[in-house]
Amino acid sequence: MIESLLLNLGQHDVLTDEEQDILGDIIGRERRFPTGEDLVVEGFRPGHSSLLIDGFAARYKLTAEGTRQITAIHVAGDFVDLHAFLLKTMDHGVVALSACHVAYADHAELKLVTERHPHLTRMLWLDTLVHGSIHRAWIVAMGRRSKASHLAHIICELFVRLRVVHRVNGWSFYLPLSQGEMADVLGLSLVHMNRVIQTLRREGLISWVNQTVTILDWERLKEVAEFDPTYLSLSVEPR
Repeated sequence: MIESLLLNLGQHDVLTDEEQDILGDIIGRERRFPTGEDLVVEGFRPGHSSLLIDGFAARYKLTAEGTRQITAIHVAGDFVDLHAFLLKTMDHGVVALSACHVAYADHAELKLVTERHPHLTRMLWLDTLVHGSIHRAWIVAMGRRSKASHLAHIICELFVRLRVVHRVNGWSFYLPLSQGEMADVLGLSLVHMNRVIQTLRREGLISWVNQTVTILDWERLKEVAEFDPTYLSLSVEPR
């Protein structure tokens, strides 16, 4: 059940057999969510953190006018709310972008991990730090890149993250987001979002058909995106 989490953490440092067993022991209760249902509700004080076993989810905030901004996309192997262990009250929601399979780690169990297993604690801490790095990269893309570059960057990032957890097929990967949901990621109207996608298609960088994205020219896509994966910390070294 936690294979994707182990693949994710294993890209940063080696987990011992004992540490892998500990993670397997603390992550137990499961639930499945249909597309569109909130995994995490804003204002809620969860007693657990949610691990995405399978599917796609999005962190989001709503404005007073009811418009939505997606601030993160989560994939298999991600804890979508590990920070809730310390923050307690959630200041945002997490919604299922596809059917999602989720498992939970109780905060009482996570507290024991922090008290007894320092290396595993650092690995989980690193997981939250990487999500912070992703957030910074998204802010830069949102504020300083063209929309075509911004979308190219998200596609590059998702491909790399999904490849880590064995969710790609060659240069293709499943992406269940509608154009409207992608518009909520880039902060665009639906019409403008369509134009941005068409730009990448016309330049021969991607194909996007029936929820499958195929990268046609990785080097040029990286160049358009100004993509440098350093912020994902994908080097195995002592932590």
